[in-house]
Amino acid sequence: MAETLTALPEQLITILQRETIVMLNTLDAESGSPTVNAISWVYTVDGSKLRFAVDQRSRIIANIKKTPLVSLSFFGGGTLNAIYGEASVSADTLPDVPLKLACIEVSISAVREAMFYGARVSVDPEYVKTYDKRAADKLDGQVFDAMKKA
Repeated sequence: MAETLTALPEQLITILQRETIVMLNTLDAESGSPTVNAISWVYTVDGSKLRFAVDQRSRIIANIKKTPLVSLSFFGGGTLNAIYGEASVSADTLPDVPLKLACIEVSISAVREAMFYGARVSVDPEYVKTYDKRAADKLDGQVFDAMKKA
């Protein structure tokens, strides 16, 4: 993917349908400086929209309310992918989820390859949840179901 796209291609939608480490970039609401957060509760609505869930107390929410332009990056398909768009809070609370989470929706304006020239990612990053696997699986299911409905 060398050119700039205006929507996610099917390959990237598939990658984002499983739990993927995604780096979210916003501008800090107080200082205006760039900030980055790792997130994993990401759901692609379609090629032009995606949603993610964050704690209601997260600074991410204030950042987006002040400056809605965001970028998200993730490894997949042998490269680093960057998504650019405008974010808004689509649900202040996700129902049927035991944690107090908000749902953010991003309208995608551009998708680009962000890997440096002449390189390919040979192994995508992985992570391990450090709490009870059954509890994690249950919570993940609740969050993803709620985001689909948000």
